[in-house]
Amino acid sequence: MCSSHIRDREASITRCSARWWRRCAGGAVQVVAHDLYAEGFAPVLSPEETGTVQSASRAHDAQVELHRAEVATLDGMVFVHPNWWGMPPAVLAGWVQRVLAPGVAYKLGTAEGKPTGLPKAGKALVLNTSDTPADREETKFGDPLHSIWSACVLPYVGVAEVRRVVFRTVTDSDDRQRAAWLDEARRQAAALLTRSAAVRRRRP
Repeated sequence: MCSSHIRDREASITRCSARWWRRCAGGAVQVVAHDLYAEGFAPVLSPEETGTVQSASRAHDAQVELHRAEVATLDGMVFVHPNWWGMPPAVLAGWVQRVLAPGVAYKLGTAEGKPTGLPKAGKALVLNTSDTPADREETKFGDPLHSIWSACVLPYVGVAEVRRVVFRTVTDSDDRQRAAWLDEARRQAAALLTRSAAVRRRRP
């Protein structure tokens, strides 16, 4: 899942395509890739989509229904986005809220209960770009994106293995640095996708 960004310096990391991800895994897996901005994903929830316990009813938005159906088929997930005020961009936050819905991504008996993750994807990779130095992000802000993905969203829907890599700082980076980041992104994606392919092969 890609939430691309308008700044040219981030484009090489945050723009993605199915062909690019397939190359990362040497063509070993089937890849479904989305650039939410390019596709015009609508991030705003309707009142009917705000429940947290009862299984979500069918969405009136065909794009949301498509993404919900795809989530159920995935062996691994990749999220690519900039650090935007310590959060994912609004379009990706809206994707999480609309797509990872009850009955789609998790099951919850009561509001106070523990969720059961529904997707079969047990692994996820989060690739971030940032302009905040690592020590300041950790000591001053507590690295909120780590908490969002690794402690909140992904474990809630049953993803036990979360790997997150941050490329920084973007504004003062040059072409050589960005090329190195892209190489690292490829390595990280290849490792995740190859493991996911191996898991798929072992299934009866």
